[in-house]
Amino acid sequence: MTAVPEAHPKTKPLLQRPAVMRLLILALLAEVGYAVLNISTMPVYLQFDRGFGASVTGLVVAAFLLSEAVFKSPMGALADRVGRKTMVVLGPSLTIFTALATLVVPFDWGTNEVLALIGLRLVDGLGAAMLWPAMFALMSDSVEDHERQQAMSLLNMCYLLGVALALPVGGIVNDLFGRFLADFSGARSPSLYLAALLFAGVSLTAFLRIASDREHHKALATEEGSSLRELWMAARGIPEYLLLAVVTFMGIGFPMTIIKVFAEEQFRMSESKFGALSFPAVVAMALLSVPMAKIGERMGRARAVHYGLGLCSLGLALVALGAFVPALRVPWPFAVGGLFVGFGFLLAIPSWMASVSDIDPRKRGVHLGAIMTAQGVGAILGAPLGAVAYEKLQPLGRMLGLGVDFGRYSPFVGCAACVAIGWAISVRILRDPTV
Repeated sequence: MTAVPEAHPKTKPLLQRPAVMRLLILALLAEVGYAVLNISTMPVYLQFDRGFGASVTGLVVAAFLLSEAVFKSPMGALADRVGRKTMVVLGPSLTIFTALATLVVPFDWGTNEVLALIGLRLVDGLGAAMLWPAMFALMSDSVEDHERQQAMSLLNMCYLLGVALALPVGGIVNDLFGRFLADFSGARSPSLYLAALLFAGVSLTAFLRIASDREHHKALATEEGSSLRELWMAARGIPEYLLLAVVTFMGIGFPMTIIKVFAEEQFRMSESKFGALSFPAVVAMALLSVPMAKIGERMGRARAVHYGLGLCSLGLALVALGAFVPALRVPWPFAVGGLFVGFGFLLAIPSWMASVSDIDPRKRGVHLGAIMTAQGVGAILGAPLGAVAYEKLQPLGRMLGLGVDFGRYSPFVGCAACVAIGWAISVRILRDPTV
């Protein structure tokens, strides 16, 4: 028999609570910054301004993902000890430095240029690792238990809006100001200045507007004791969650570094046009985040993850068919497949994060950090594989008679396969509670 949800007293809606709104605004600004830096700007900046191939670009971006993955668990544990506000202030502050320092790395510096860019992305990842577990834990602390899934969906909405805004804003900023900076720091460099400004705004606003929680968490840490061993034990207690996170996010990583390069080379889209086409769809998804989360609540968390990943698998399969069917190498499969992926994502992610945050309320930072680390590990595996496949499989496509498009579409094939495997794992290991 399925458990019947308990009735809860009516409270003020989440969007009308100042503490929740502050966190959502900060999350939105931070995600715009990270999406501008890593999705909208870095791949095209490295490839077109600095002249690197897709393989080197994938390596540099993978350094960010590796650092973020490695540090998220210890940074989540540290947030439980020193307070979440401290981490939300310090994390973006590091990324102000990395965004601006990228611009002063000398061009044509040989191996040192690549090493310097990798080093900056490693610091970048540390900043993100400090921010996100603390941000999710702060949100979980700010709401009641029965509101947590909706709160996670609001953070998810900020993520989607951040990506939606970053793609056109980053492209428009580059298109408008790139010609003035082309001979100075590169035609794709204006978005790096934009990212630095966004992170400065996040850090300063968090310092001024988020209440300090250091003493509370300092007392909790003294009472319970936190260490790397406890962190490791906490992670070992949720192996099924970690497996699902690694496999699914490995799929997400495959097209991560090549998506804008793909749009420019395959469909001849400028940065502005790519962002303009993406913006309405992603904004629509963001506006549907809360209604879809409520549908997920009625379905049950496990079932929402099952159906969500299933929809994502169907949409990605349609896109991936372009590798083998020339008639599908046009934009409309991305539009149709994107609808399935979007709705599936909205169903699955809030339920997923709410489940993780409920494992142990005293160790939300640790558990969220461990899951985010697993997701990062998956993305690390997928991102360089996708970049290498994009570049190296184009000659293979010619040999097979499928053309260079086969190589360009190959990251989407890897993405579809991994998400389908993730769906199968979720069906096997996730169950809604019964009474």
